[in-house]
Amino acid sequence: MIWRSGLVCLALATQAGAVELSLPQSARQTVTRNTAPDIYTAPISPFQDGALETVTVEGTVARSAWRIDALSLTPLQVLRPLRSQLEAAGYQIVLDCSAVSCGGFDFRFAVETLPGPNMYVNIRAYQYVTAIKGPLADPTDVVTVFASTASSSAYVQIIQAGAASAQSDPVASAQTAPVDVGENGLAANLLERGHVVLSGLDFTSGTAALGDSSIGALAGLATFLKEQPTLRIVLVGHTDSDGGLDPNIALSRNRAGAVRQRLLEKYDIPPAQVEAQGVGYLAPVASNLTAQGREANRRVEAVLLSQD
Repeated sequence: MIWRSGLVCLALATQAGAVELSLPQSARQTVTRNTAPDIYTAPISPFQDGALETVTVEGTVARSAWRIDALSLTPLQVLRPLRSQLEAAGYQIVLDCSAVSCGGFDFRFAVETLPGPNMYVNIRAYQYVTAIKGPLADPTDVVTVFASTASSSAYVQIIQAGAASAQSDPVASAQTAPVDVGENGLAANLLERGHVVLSGLDFTSGTAALGDSSIGALAGLATFLKEQPTLRIVLVGHTDSDGGLDPNIALSRNRAGAVRQRLLEKYDIPPAQVEAQGVGYLAPVASNLTAQGREANRRVEAVLLSQD
């Protein structure tokens, strides 16, 4: 792939300063999400024998996803220039694999991936790189790049973690500040970011029973849906990593379904305007190694789909 003049530069903080990863001018950022302090676990091997080899870094974790509209790209065409830029900035490439060599479906669902539609992963067409600074056993900084392609577009996810990333660009930090999901802020965030966490939902522990104290968050979403009758959303349930995958997916789907049912019954939202899905613990926003992280991961998000 040729990187034409007019590039989008993504600043990643390093101990020596800032390294800029240049993306094509057509690249459009679909989401950013920063957490601090946090723990990021990055793969350093393909998925084999039922597991990944990983390294863990503490500090600020900066996540972003980008969409590039272009025909007939390959994942390697998208990722190779970014890999070269990381090497030029002094990073060591410790994992560089494609869909088949990475481990296909198993690898994709074993690594942290931002939820759709902000990040799309074609199981048959992706490329992944992990780059580090410092010793492999105890790196100071880690950057992972996940590139995947479809017929008319490509998606790139970049995650940086480490103590140095606390120096991240203040503009980027402002974009990832906690989202206001009150009635006044929900609509703007949903339209601009494509998704929003519905805060304040009250579920009985371990069940999908939705309490009455959840009215505030749902009232704002209901108002948005009534004012935008041509828009469709999907409610996506998420859990922490306690327990097995299958029961967590079932629980997350049932909780999303309970929110959908409340919108239909209490606010008369048309059934065709709202879907409900669940992904269990496969799309965390924080580390499951801390109580605070597990609480953040237990959530229901509204994801904007399309106009009818």
